[in-house]
Amino acid sequence: MYLAMYFPLIVLVVFVLLTAIKVLREYERGVVFQLGRFWKVKGPGLILLIPVVQQMVRVDLRTVVMDVPPQDVISRDNVSVQVNAVVYFRVVDPQKAIINVEHFYEATSQLAQTTLRSVLGQHDLDEMLAEREKLNDDIRTILDSQTDAWGIKVANVEIKRVDLNETMVRAIARQAEAERVRRAKVIHAEGERQAAAMLVEAARLLGGDPRAIQLRYLQTLTEIAGEKSSTIVFPLPIELIQSMLDTTRGRS
Repeated sequence: MYLAMYFPLIVLVVFVLLTAIKVLREYERGVVFQLGRFWKVKGPGLILLIPVVQQMVRVDLRTVVMDVPPQDVISRDNVSVQVNAVVYFRVVDPQKAIINVEHFYEATSQLAQTTLRSVLGQHDLDEMLAEREKLNDDIRTILDSQTDAWGIKVANVEIKRVDLNETMVRAIARQAEAERVRRAKVIHAEGERQAAAMLVEAARLLGGDPRAIQLRYLQTLTEIAGEKSSTIVFPLPIELIQSMLDTTRGRS
């Protein structure tokens, strides 16, 4: 009879205890409001709340890995690409994350999307492909400065993929091929220039002593004879031919 009499009271006490007692994990904090006004940040561990008077909002302090959906970006050189990225951030001030912004995760996601389009739209396609580290740092700096008022620290931003349409891929391939052809021609021309310079230097050295040219003739004959060739080459000095031409002109 007594148990039946006090049963509602027992149920009420159990309900009050379940409502008042909260346990927060090591990576959680509780933002406590008292009669609708901010009171303090509590945790981790056992938390006691006054039912009805106090309410608590849990905040996770672990690093959040947020995937930024693919964004259509028009680069500074008018190339349309699709870019997606990943953002690493965490809450460092639970009070600001709850009071200063509604749904800080969605707010950070929307801000990351707009910042990604804004920053990449100021660069050429070649810069997007070759200078990702610099672009990552620029986006991270902007996000970190704008989310500071929300109590959020952006640790890192990584551009994962830059997608091009098939037409642009073929155009880039043609451009790369033309660049390789240009480099080959430049290298060939540079080799010709160096060879010509060396030949001029060799001719200057050989012209310094007439005997050097004669020795060069003999060395050439030795090389030809060693190849067992039936061709016989007789070196004829240019001066001899010139003198014969002069004599012929004089007689005529």
